[in-house]
Amino acid sequence: MDVTAGNEHRRNGNNMNPLCLQSASSLAAGIRSGELRSEDVVRAHIHRLQVVNPTLNLVVRDRFEAALSEARAADSRLAMEGPDGLPPFHGVPCSIKESFALEGMPNTAGLVSRAGHIATRDATAVARLRAAGAIPLGVTNVSELCMWMESHNKLYGRSRNPYDPGRIVGGSSGGEAGVVGAGGAPFGLGSDIGGSIRMPAFFNGVFGHKPTGGLVPGTGQFPGGSGEQLRYVTTGPICRRAEDLWPLLRAMAGPDGEDPGCREVALGDPSGVALEDLTVLDVPDNGMTPLHPSLRAAQERVVAHLASRGARVVRARIPALRDSLFIWSSMLSAAGGPSYAELLADGGSFHLGRELIRSLWGGSPFTLPSLGLALLELVPKLLPKGADKFIAKGEALKAELVDRIGPRGVMLYPSYAEPAPRHRMPLLPPTRWAYTCILNVMELPSTQVPLGLDGRGLPLGVQVVGIHDNDHVTVAVALALEKAFGGWVPPPR
Repeated sequence: MDVTAGNEHRRNGNNMNPLCLQSASSLAAGIRSGELRSEDVVRAHIHRLQVVNPTLNLVVRDRFEAALSEARAADSRLAMEGPDGLPPFHGVPCSIKESFALEGMPNTAGLVSRAGHIATRDATAVARLRAAGAIPLGVTNVSELCMWMESHNKLYGRSRNPYDPGRIVGGSSGGEAGVVGAGGAPFGLGSDIGGSIRMPAFFNGVFGHKPTGGLVPGTGQFPGGSGEQLRYVTTGPICRRAEDLWPLLRAMAGPDGEDPGCREVALGDPSGVALEDLTVLDVPDNGMTPLHPSLRAAQERVVAHLASRGARVVRARIPALRDSLFIWSSMLSAAGGPSYAELLADGGSFHLGRELIRSLWGGSPFTLPSLGLALLELVPKLLPKGADKFIAKGEALKAELVDRIGPRGVMLYPSYAEPAPRHRMPLLPPTRWAYTCILNVMELPSTQVPLGLDGRGLPLGVQVVGIHDNDHVTVAVALALEKAFGGWVPPPR
């Protein structure tokens, strides 16, 4: 389906409340002006979630009554103090990935052994969003321990895609992106160590931004990183409208005194980026994992549009990208911190072979993809010389990408090998997420941009990648592409 057909879906949508179509920024402006009440905005999104969640299983614990109380307090504050001095997202609802601590909400990352674990304080990013005026509606589903591309675990079950419930929402921020894509929240909070913001945003037709490594603190997540991993695990926004990406990123960025991997960065300004001054590096695939024709065609449309706006396009193939999975796993393993098997054990005992056997008849408390990842992490340890080779190749690739993209450039790169696959199909083969994971160990910023729907009504999209600390450049391109291609298309169902 081309962009025109995607817009037809928008016109003939599912009669969603107009408040569930707006950006967070426009909702906040309406609340500050008195045109809207926070209580009405929050209530509209709660109603939307009550409609879709029984089918999609996106929100795993809600705080609807508390959110309505906070919305009424936001309206009272506006009446007493006036609009001046209010935070940027005053009275606007949002959702929070369950792996982030949100006071009074579960914080398990889908691990059965952590059932009943309740957060007693807010994670740094959550606290900063609330300080910016946001009102959390609840916490959303994840893949087990946030390490797979399908949001499914033995604690909360399986989440489903709002464009086709027979398909995945992605992982690990799948519940977040599903909520935003379904119209249940204008934005959400995600984290990303191998594509966990960008893949779900792609599968659900919304925007997602993986920041430069170390830009946003990850304090208060479970599982958390340590050492160099803290720059590979990133925290960022997922939203239905591109204009929210930058103010959300600004609200969350900067050291918190707890995350040693986070640093102070002088952020740029997307409004100062001129498309005609950009170099666009068009990389069609990684040379290893074939790309669905609809995604290549969508990326070509983006290339043509940016060229028409005066950007200089350079088409390239980068051979080292063929080894993305090996580079990612080797660099992540070398970064230190607890092993994946240790995280699964959660302080108890864990025997991989035994759990693999138990999983054959459904007797394991762990999902099969999770056990497969525990097996995968053994590869660098079994082949230490090979791991050293891939780490060196990764450092060389990072230097090559920075040189090729440049300070006034972006790279266009696929988000995944195909539009949202059916449930369980990411296992066949389990390598198609190589398009996102490589950028984590490169520590490069990447913005996922929706590009309408295909002939089956499934979202299309592309990654816009920049060099370190050039997050404003990728966001600027996302804003331009939203104007050209329409951005988020509300699901027709």
